[in-house]
Amino acid sequence: MSSHHLRTILAIVTAALVLGVGTTAVIYAVRPDNTAPQTFNGYPGGAYGPGMMGPGGNGYPGTSSSCSAPDLPGTVVDVTLTDMGGMMGPRGNGGYGPAQGRLEWPNLGIMGRPGMMRIAVAPASVPAGEVSFRVLNSGWLPHELVVLPLSENQQPGQRTVGSDGKVDEAGSLGEASRSCGPGEGDGIASGSTGWTTMTLPAGRYELVCNIAGHYGAGMYAELDVTNP
Repeated sequence: MSSHHLRTILAIVTAALVLGVGTTAVIYAVRPDNTAPQTFNGYPGGAYGPGMMGPGGNGYPGTSSSCSAPDLPGTVVDVTLTDMGGMMGPRGNGGYGPAQGRLEWPNLGIMGRPGMMRIAVAPASVPAGEVSFRVLNSGWLPHELVVLPLSENQQPGQRTVGSDGKVDEAGSLGEASRSCGPGEGDGIASGSTGWTTMTLPAGRYELVCNIAGHYGAGMYAELDVTNP
């Protein structure tokens, strides 16, 4: 075998090994505090789609809440907030911060791109009237839920993200952002539940997490409210 052919084979083998290690690094996440990785059992309710990143079982890092919501009035909507924060660097705000004069996800490239955070809603359609949101944060990072109206031709994910990494909350009908409590707070901590109740007329609504950078990373979902 010629030295040229040998070098070609070695290059192909090296590339395959690098690709394998990179793929493993993405799937086998390390927590921000550098403790041992946890078993990944999939996002609850198939938040990342059937068959993606596990069977949609117990969530990551887990769906057991440190607290439970009380009995809530009206139609109850279960909302699960998920992220891949263990791969997004050491920042406490999801790795979102200033770099070279602009807001971006530093350190880990692909892990900070859109789609790395999600909101799962069940059911996605409810009758008009009193609606309660029971919100579980099964991710690594603090999250919140803000309910915003959608105009007739507006689709979820189309809001303009400002220089602070947030969207305009004008017209908000309420939010759940308190750990183990109702209404507004400083964000729902990992593994905690928050809740809120509001009256919603028929229409389309966008459920968002408006912590800096989270909307742009995919934290939005639609709720349809129909006439009874």
